[in-house]
Amino acid sequence: MDFRDLSYVLALAKHQNITKAADSLFITQPTLSKFLISLESNLGQRLFRKVGHKYVLTYAGERYVEKATQILNIKNDLDTELADIMKNDIGVLNVAFPHMRCTYMLPKTLPDFQKMHPNVKVHVLEGTSAENDKRILEGQVEIAFFSKPNDINPLIEYETLSEEEMLICTCKNHPLKHFAQPNPASRYPKLDPALLKNELILQLMPTQRTRQITDDYFHENNLSYANVMYTSNLPAIMELVAVGYGVSFIFETHLRHRVATEPIDCYSFGSPKTSSDFVVAYRKGSYLPSYARDFIEIARRLFY
Repeated sequence: MDFRDLSYVLALAKHQNITKAADSLFITQPTLSKFLISLESNLGQRLFRKVGHKYVLTYAGERYVEKATQILNIKNDLDTELADIMKNDIGVLNVAFPHMRCTYMLPKTLPDFQKMHPNVKVHVLEGTSAENDKRILEGQVEIAFFSKPNDINPLIEYETLSEEEMLICTCKNHPLKHFAQPNPASRYPKLDPALLKNELILQLMPTQRTRQITDDYFHENNLSYANVMYTSNLPAIMELVAVGYGVSFIFETHLRHRVATEPIDCYSFGSPKTSSDFVVAYRKGSYLPSYARDFIEIARRLFY
């Protein structure tokens, strides 16, 4: 067994198609087929079973992939640590963000980071918190930024960068403002979400963290709304709110980095308010190169 063997099996497990797996490895399909036949013969058992044109892992294959992923992660950690020790300041940083965060975090972090580390190439991936958790575990990224999930993964370390308040957002001078009360726990006046029952509610999709937080709140407080519109596009939601087309629930940080000119009124809700931790996440026990730590510290400054 060598690292190439492990990479070949992981590629086939990922794509479940021998041609696509071979293409991703930059080898020919016959080469990958011969490799698999030889490997399974040497192991004395099947790692894959064919279902139509798909290659599906057997139980032995699942165990192989689990351990192969761990081994390659250890190798990547070792390679990174050795490169860091050499102090060449040359490397690659793979970092993941939710889609909305990219729009304002990248312009505020990448220029400063590249000045500090001009020879470090940054690869950026976008996705939901769940997708980025998976990327961390599979070694696709070293660090990821997102709102901390309720169901934390014990294999992932979550380092809090800031606490973000969730707010009810309406257009400027919406009639609901007359029902707002002072809230000593927040810089925003407080509004009861039950008062939104006659409003159009603009909601994100279930895979997005903002939506998960509001769904939990609605469930705990027996709230439901009859008139709801769903979209994954948070900038569109903010601008629709600004022109009076519906109300929504939005993190304060998103609003702070909004560049449009139409004003939005914001209100706290919950007891005493509703908030979530914004975190940087990485695989527990993994080695982070010094330049990854520098990127984290640059990102941390955005929230203070």
